[in-house]
Amino acid sequence: MGLAGIAKYSAYILCATPRSGSTLLCDMLAATGVAGRPHSFFRQEDIPEWADYWGVPQSDLADDPEFDRAYLAAMLRDGTGDTGVFGLRLMWASVADATRRLDRLHPGLPDAPARFEKAFGPTLYVHLSRRDKVAQAVSRIRAEQSGLWHLGADGTERERTAPPRPAAFDADRIAALVAELQADDAAWNDFFAAHRIEPLRLTYETMAADPQPALANILSALGRDPELARTVHPGTAKLANDTSREWADRFRKATDATRE
Repeated sequence: MGLAGIAKYSAYILCATPRSGSTLLCDMLAATGVAGRPHSFFRQEDIPEWADYWGVPQSDLADDPEFDRAYLAAMLRDGTGDTGVFGLRLMWASVADATRRLDRLHPGLPDAPARFEKAFGPTLYVHLSRRDKVAQAVSRIRAEQSGLWHLGADGTERERTAPPRPAAFDADRIAALVAELQADDAAWNDFFAAHRIEPLRLTYETMAADPQPALANILSALGRDPELARTVHPGTAKLANDTSREWADRFRKATDATRE
């Protein structure tokens, strides 16, 4: 095993967009046993479920600092485990609500990074993006239609949110998702530039091809032993298939035709 470096961070945020490989990366980070247990704790739709799971009393009030305080404490316990590092997955769509909640607990701070650091301690930012936005959008629409979002490495269903409905190519929906994904990635880059943050940058394409080096890079940045990455294997399987490739090609050809 290699030697761990000096721990500069007590937390990290995976700054991602949907269908960028963040579930694969979260699983592998948790599996190391030294890098927290990252989840989308600030996803608004999931907050009531997490609160119920942790036994945090929920208020009817939309803005309740006492709920936010108890929720944050439970989130830090769960997202850290016994590893000494807190992990959070954060989509751009959740940033505004996350910072609003933290501002209620720590008012007067100048910006979102200051609130994150106050809540989590010194924080490493990991930007996970996907270069092929068309493939990413197709992955999203197929998950929406099939109801199946993730498969285990053994091929069993891991996350299903709805019964499947007939698959139907929808160029307008794909175009809207491509625009949304581009805007979210641009927003993350603007966030980093505005706050002079140099994130650790990863792409879906390189990580999907060989996830262990990406994991090793994060462990090294966190001051953990990067050699631990060799002991961790992917827990999810790719959902992309011939239909995914066919839809992506069809969309690109239709888009190119409209530009001619």
